[in-house]
Order: sequence, then C-alpha cells, then structure tokens
Amino acid sequence: MSDLFHEDVPFAYLQEIFTVMQETPWHIYQILTKRDQNLAKLASKFKWSENIWVGVSVETQQYTHRIDALRQVPSKVRFLSCEPLLGPLSLNLEGIDWVIVGGESGYQHRPMNPEWVRDILRQTRETETAFFSSSGVGIIQSWGRIIDDHIWDEMPSVWYDHTDTWQKQKISRHHKLNRLEQECLISAN
Repeated sequence: MSDLFHEDVPFAYLQEIFTVMQETPWHIYQILTKRDQNLAKLASKFKWSENIWVGVSVETQQYTHRIDALRQVPSKVRFLSCEPLLGPLSLNLEGIDWVIVGGESGYQHRPMNPEWVRDILRQTRETETAFFSSSGVGIIQSWGRIIDDHIWDEMPSVWYDHTDTWQKQKISRHHKLNRLEQECLISAN
C-alpha cells in the first residue's frame, strides 16, 4: 500500500494509474491518502470514473480538516478511514458515503476506547452513512469486529449497483484481457 498523492509521486505516473483504473471498470479502486492538500490540488486534473473511490485518513480530531479536501473530489464514493482510531471524533459527514473504523495492532499498540467507536457509529446512523468495523474495534472480543453483538460491514450503496452490473455482464477471471492488463502482465514477468 502506498499514498498516491504523496509529493514524490510523479504526475505522469498518476495519469497512468488513473488510465488503468478507468479502463478496468469491473474493479473498484479505493485510493486512501493523508495528503489532503495534494488531493484537493490535483483532483480536478483526473477523470473520476464510478469505480474510483477516494478516502482520507482521520485518526484523531486534529486531522478532520482532511474531510474538507475530500469533499472537493468528484468521486462517486468518498470515505473516511478512521484507523487506527486514536481519539474521539466529531465528524461532519456531509458528502461522505462510508466510514471505516479500526484499531491499532501490533506490539505496544495504543488502546482504543470503545465509546469512541460507538460515538462514530451513532454519527453514521444519524447521517445514513455506511459504517464498516475493521479489525481491532471489538468491544466484546478484544481484537474482533463485533460492536455490541453486531458485526458492522456495511458498504456504500453504489457497491451493490456495481456488483449487480458486473455480475450481469458475467465478468469472470477468464474474461478477455484488455491491452493494459496484457502489458501489465508482460512487464511484471
């Protein structure tokens, strides 16, 4: 995983990546960044096809400003990755389709308060925003995905439209590879 909107990623490379994503519409691409200023600056230079979703990391209240930049992106789906969740969040979810919450893992991980998760879940219920609990949010099980006897694995509504569309077209792993896929396979060998 890398941050496509990092300052060191050449613009020409980004253009190539967006071309590949646009030419493979049966896939959903989730772009996650912490570089909200670069995202806002460059977003208008790309075509955001329906299969390109974009999100920003929001670990603490200090980083909620990233959401404002995210709203400027003409993506079909805008999401927040609140992982690792390191503090309580008061979120303005206007224009946000999906919130993913997760804890920090590994040796000496920073603890996550279950009330922070419950509060974000409450905020998503008030705004009808899809909520997905990632690993480490478990309130009953220490590192599970269960929050008060429920696994939250909601997806944005367009996910279901997307999967229905491509299932009807019977896209399978045996479909004819397009030119870009062929080139990628050749260059990877």
